Amino acid sequence: MTASVLVMTTAIEVRDLRKHYGDKHAVDGLDLTIEQGEVFALLGPNGAGKSTTVEILEGFRKRTSGEVSVLGTDPAHATREWRERVGFMLQSTSDQFLLTPRESVTHMGRLYPNPRSTDELLAVVGLEDKADVKPRTLSGGMRRRLDVALALVGSPELVFLDEPTTGFDPEARRQFWALIESLRADGITIVLTTHYLDEAEHLADRIAIISDGRLAALDTPAGLRAMATDAVVTWREGGTQRRVVTPTPTATLRELFATTEGEVTDLAVTKPSLEDVYLSITGGAQ
Repeated sequence: MTASVLVMTTAIEVRDLRKHYGDKHAVDGLDLTIEQGEVFALLGPNGAGKSTTVEILEGFRKRTSGEVSVLGTDPAHATREWRERVGFMLQSTSDQFLLTPRESVTHMGRLYPNPRSTDELLAVVGLEDKADVKPRTLSGGMRRRLDVALALVGSPELVFLDEPTTGFDPEARRQFWALIESLRADGITIVLTTHYLDEAEHLADRIAIISDGRLAALDTPAGLRAMATDAVVTWREGGTQRRVVTPTPTATLRELFATTEGEVTDLAVTKPSLEDVYLSITGGAQ
């Protein structure tokens, strides 16, 4: 891709991306633009093509066709200088290390021209108390925290985080969310894949949903929720829970009040969640 195609604020540009394995089209004509400083979530059921897409963007997998630019470089021809600007968090890496978290982060930092402080980074990911133990003695959640530290040690401009909070307890997830928000405040671009829709909704500026190798939806979390036009009205009547899905909840309530004497028990009106929208787009696949 020529430089003239790119806008100055673009971190990632993808046009007509395709990856075929024989007759299987893992990625089938995908277009994406991710802006600098954006937290961008890539969602999709298993086998939808999101992991393949991310691996192509990272330069770890060859594409069949299409144009890709990441920080102005085609990752298929990545240089060392380009890799120094990008942080990678794979689904599992730290359990392959025989070094302690402190040794792992320090060693990895030596590969970069401007590494972050080891002690500071271990504190940021909540590993200061586990800095000198062997990775194989850490819990799964603790190893994921080390994976995050290894992705951030080079002070990258762009970070790929693949299922980063798998194995985290609720408190650790909230701490990780705060970390992502601090990275966004520093202007770092983040590409996030996750199966936790509440995580994508909380963190992402925009969300892309991939289904069958194609872009099925792309919008802000609020924009995706707005795709659902129906509301759900629930109440209890005669000991039975009632539920009506309707595009006109006000009219439903008027009718309910007109036919009910006294208070309506357990009345609630809710809009579909991001999860409801996601399941409708992907046909219920997770």
